[in-house]
Amino acid sequence: MARRIDFDHDPNAPKANSLVPSVNVVVTNERGELLMIQRSDNDNWALPGGAIDLGESLPQAGVRETLEETGILCEITGLVGTYTDPGHVILYTSNGEARQEFSIVLTGRAVSGSPTASAESLQVRWVPQDEILSLPMATSMRMRIEHYLAGTGLPHIG
Repeated sequence: MARRIDFDHDPNAPKANSLVPSVNVVVTNERGELLMIQRSDNDNWALPGGAIDLGESLPQAGVRETLEETGILCEITGLVGTYTDPGHVILYTSNGEARQEFSIVLTGRAVSGSPTASAESLQVRWVPQDEILSLPMATSMRMRIEHYLAGTGLPHIG
């Protein structure tokens, strides 16, 4: 199975050979819980998201990726921040792509659907905010969620 390996300022990381604009969405329900997936390519927990396709807007990509990975239809409500750290490199073992991080993180509200796993997600579930940071996840994903939970109202620019 193809794997995803995140390198966070690791001197042994492969040199980045691509940059792909992507989106993640912090989707909440009426109880304030966050929608999380357990990724099938590295077993880590993450916000739903993925690459922005040609011909679609950032919000369209966020809604599409969330629905594809989780079974939840959401509406986009705001912005958490931008994440473009060249020290975060993601290696995809299927093709040797070493991608520099480039993610815009949005907020969203669940509209309909029920958590459903996909080819990209082993598990999908609503997680209470006070339990979210106990899940195993990549350092960069943890930072994005921490920025959301801080609730400053200002987007992170990084």
